[in-house]
Amino acid sequence: MSVLNENEMKVTDYYFDLPQEQIAQDPLEDRSSSRLLVLDKETGEYSHHVFREITEFLKPGDCLVLNNTKVIPARLFGEKEGTQAKIEILLLKRKENDVWETLVKPGKKAKVGTKIIFGGGLLVGEVIDIVEEGNRLIQFTYEGIFEEILDQLGQMPLPPYITHQLKDKNRYQTVYAKYDGSAAAPTAGLHFTPELLQQVKDMGVDIAEVTLHVGLGTFRPVKVDNILEHHMHSEFYVVEQEQAALVNETKRNGGRVICVGTTSCRTLESATDEEGKLQAGSGWTEIFIYPGYQFKIMDGLITNFHLPESTLLMLVSAFAGKEKIMAAYKEAVRERYRFFSFGDAMFIV
Repeated sequence: MSVLNENEMKVTDYYFDLPQEQIAQDPLEDRSSSRLLVLDKETGEYSHHVFREITEFLKPGDCLVLNNTKVIPARLFGEKEGTQAKIEILLLKRKENDVWETLVKPGKKAKVGTKIIFGGGLLVGEVIDIVEEGNRLIQFTYEGIFEEILDQLGQMPLPPYITHQLKDKNRYQTVYAKYDGSAAAPTAGLHFTPELLQQVKDMGVDIAEVTLHVGLGTFRPVKVDNILEHHMHSEFYVVEQEQAALVNETKRNGGRVICVGTTSCRTLESATDEEGKLQAGSGWTEIFIYPGYQFKIMDGLITNFHLPESTLLMLVSAFAGKEKIMAAYKEAVRERYRFFSFGDAMFIV
């Protein structure tokens, strides 16, 4: 159970000023040359580095936990059958039989029965229902393999604060992305190159992989004044037996479990029992981590810099303490770090 102080319950307690120009619009040429702020969660001391120097802060016997989800090019631009009116859709959740829950813009053009044509007829969607929050259930018909058509027609669903076009789809993908299903990238992992991961392994650090398909709710602002009233979106996760064993063995041997990204953290904390053992399995999680939360398994976190008043800023505050996080963020703003998905990184340990 989380116990909150008075000064941690209000969403406004998590506000900070961020100059617009510090929101990274494009990924760096070299993934691992982003900056890295290392924060000691016990003392609040921080130091400035380059991401590839992460190896200096890892030890043999540690275990890095990666989220191997893959972002699907979930933004589709189509035309309404009959009127050729432009319609944009965003795939949110795969249901059965080629039915997807989607966000549609403009919604008023997408009544039940509306047909939307994509790619000159390569893909056709029919609105079959309107569900909560105005989301549409769309039944798709096509010839061939859905994923291949999506790859051809879809665009990456970049977060709303990124206004530049992405030149290379793969730059919004980690180098270890495997399983299709995310509407957003687990961005802390974007800093790793294959070479850097190899270097980490060569040091005697284990690498475990879990899967959490990141929902768009990641970007959803907290709209209530009191954070206890915020309802988290649900996300699907998978922890394989072999990976759970690797993480549990690390703990048994006194090593540190270091999550790459808040999505790996949410997966591990959702799937770990009260004894601190990570359980293999899969399911939906709506875990909301905020100050007062007792971490069951995570010892360190590699993460990006998050939006003011976001659930992710609350998660890192739960791990390192709100005052220390806000002080480190202030320093990052002063030092002109790059923020959000394509921005710089932080290692909290």
